[in-house]
Amino acid sequence: MPDSAEQPATRPHRSPQSTRHTTPDKEAIALLPAFERLGLDRITLVSTGDAAREAAAALKDAPAWGFDTESKPTFRVGELSDGPHILQLATARHAWVFQLHEPDCRAVAAELLALGGYAKAGFGLGDDRKRIIHKLGVAPMGVLELNTVFRDRGYRKDMGVKGAVAVLFNQRFIKSKKAATSNWANLRLTEAQLVYAANDAYAAIRVYEALGLGAPNAV
Repeated sequence: MPDSAEQPATRPHRSPQSTRHTTPDKEAIALLPAFERLGLDRITLVSTGDAAREAAAALKDAPAWGFDTESKPTFRVGELSDGPHILQLATARHAWVFQLHEPDCRAVAAELLALGGYAKAGFGLGDDRKRIIHKLGVAPMGVLELNTVFRDRGYRKDMGVKGAVAVLFNQRFIKSKKAATSNWANLRLTEAQLVYAANDAYAAIRVYEALGLGAPNAV
């Protein structure tokens, strides 16, 4: 990684009272080279209890995970979501996409989220937490909202994954609007959905490590 991409990671050591930073705008981010995302060879779809237990064993080898969820969109006024429908957890080597319609898979996912001693880092996790408590019956432990970390370190507004990747890596994180608004409750997820979901969690753990919040777990 170029030196220029690593320099912003030193900013967290500055006092937010003495230094204020601005978040890059969309136009500036659009000019940056693309962030290298995980391909399908480093993404595992987890839809059975056995697969979930294998994923859990692999995840427990890392001290921190990127964390996100996806829910089927609601379009009608008053319609309530019964999500989340999938859970994404990632290390800097691999990502797992858990489908929560299957009872055994859902049970393992709940155990992982309730497990203490592991940081679970992501962006915009307020709604995720509420939905997890409602659907899975557990309160996630060790959740770290990365937007809060950036605010504590002098950034004026929520960074989001795109802004964070731009600041820390000088790269552009690509998110597909079509995938974002797709039906996450489908039993058969598309490759585009898997790539989208997995990389939200993957980018979060990369940001977590670049901020110096945990020991490197990169390839």
